[in-house]
Amino acid sequence: DEDEAALEELLGPSLLSLEPGAQRVAIVHPAVKWGPQKSPLTTAELQIAEAVALVDTLQNWTVLDKIIIPTKNPKKKFVFGKGNFQVLTEKIKKLPNVTALFLNVERISSLTKKELEDAWGVQVFDRYTVVLHIFRCNARTKEAKLQIALAEIPLLRSNLKNEVSQRDQQRGGSRHIMGSGSETFLEIQNRVLKERELKIRNALEKLRRKRALLRTQRRKCEFPMVSVMGYTNCGKTTLIKALTGEAGLQPRDQLFATLDITAHAGYLPSHMAVIYVDTIGFLTDLPHNLVESFSATLEEVAYSDLIVHVRDITHPETVLQKATVLSVLKNLNLPSHLLDSMVEVHNKVDLIERYKPTEENALAVSALHGHGLEELKQEIEKKILTATGKKILTVNINLEGPQLSWLYKEATVQEVEVMPEDGTARVKVIISSSAFGRYKNLFPNSKIFLS
Repeated sequence: DEDEAALEELLGPSLLSLEPGAQRVAIVHPAVKWGPQKSPLTTAELQIAEAVALVDTLQNWTVLDKIIIPTKNPKKKFVFGKGNFQVLTEKIKKLPNVTALFLNVERISSLTKKELEDAWGVQVFDRYTVVLHIFRCNARTKEAKLQIALAEIPLLRSNLKNEVSQRDQQRGGSRHIMGSGSETFLEIQNRVLKERELKIRNALEKLRRKRALLRTQRRKCEFPMVSVMGYTNCGKTTLIKALTGEAGLQPRDQLFATLDITAHAGYLPSHMAVIYVDTIGFLTDLPHNLVESFSATLEEVAYSDLIVHVRDITHPETVLQKATVLSVLKNLNLPSHLLDSMVEVHNKVDLIERYKPTEENALAVSALHGHGLEELKQEIEKKILTATGKKILTVNINLEGPQLSWLYKEATVQEVEVMPEDGTARVKVIISSSAFGRYKNLFPNSKIFLS
C-alpha cells in the first residue's frame, strides 16, 4: 500500500506549467542554408510541416502562422542573427491573436526561453516541450507516465536555475533562506529533484523487473517475439491489426498514438504462434533525454527474435525517416544479428500506382487493404525459424509408442493425420534444434520429412 501511495504521488499532476488549455500557435522554423548542420535529406518546408503535425496532435491547439527564417547556426543563444531576429520580432508583434510560439529546435535553455518571451510577449516552446506534452496527453500506463515524469527532470532543473538567478537579482545576491549557515534555495530544490528522480528510477526498475518476469514466462511458452518499429505514424498499429486480426486494436492517424509497449498474438503460415510487439514511434531530433527516458521500454526490443521496420513510403521524407529509425536502433546497442536480419516493410503502397521497392529485400504492403501480407508473413516465418533454430517437419509415428506424447511435451504439434489401418500417424511439428536432436536419439527408426 505504501508503494502504491508513493507511486500515485509520482504520477500526480505535472510539475511543469505547460498550459494544457487552448493555444493559438505561430511556428517559427530556423532554416539552415548551408554548412554541416544542414540536412541533405529534407527541406525547411517539410520540417515545418512536421512541426504543424505535432501541434495538430494536441487538442485545442491551432496553428495561426508558419514562419521560416534563415540562420547560420540554430544552436546559438538567440538562434538567429541580429538582423533576422529583429525581422522575426516585428512579424510576431503583428500577430495579435497568437498566444504561444513554437520554435522548431530541439531544445532552448530556460534563460534563452525567458529572454525570447520578454522580447516577443508570448510563451515560447521548443520541440522537447511540445513532444513531452504530446507524450503526457497520450500516456495511458503507469510506466509511460513514469517515463514522462523522468523526462521532465532536466527541464525542471533548467527552470530552477533560471528561477534562482531571478531571485538573486531581486534579493541583491542573498542565496540563503535562513542565514548564511543554512541551505540555499537552489540546494534544497536540487535535493528535492534528485530525490524525485531516484524514486522514479526505482519505480521504473520495479516495473522493468516485472516485465522481465513476464518475458521469461513467454520464453518458457516458446512464443517468438517480433518487434514492430518505425517512424511515428508510419502505420505500425494498423499493420499489427492486419497481421493478427485483433479487432480491439484501434489505430489513430496522429503522431505518438502509441507510447506503451503492447503485445498481440498472431499466427504464421505454418500456424506457429508469434507475439507482435507494438513500440513507440521515432521522430527526427527527438531529444536525447526523451529517448533515454523510454529506454526501459525500448530494451524489450533487444529480447526480440526479429525486428520489422515499417516505413510510410508515401511520405516525402521517407529516406530521412529511415535514417532516423536506424540511428536510434544502433544507439540502443542491439545484438548485431537483430539489425542484420531486420525485415523492411514499405507500407501504404495502395496510395502509389504500381509501386515497386528499389531497396533489395524490402516488402511492399498495404496494411489497410491487406496487400502483400501473405508474403510478409512468409518472410517473418523464414526469419523466425532461422533466428530461433526451429524446424518445421513431419514425422511418422507409431500410435502405440510414446512418440506423440513426447512431441506434445517437447515441440509444438501442428497437425496429426491418423492412419488407422496400420496404427500410425503423420505428425507435423515445429521443433527446436536441441529437441530435434533428442528426438532422433530416442526414436532412431522414426521416418522424418522436412517441410
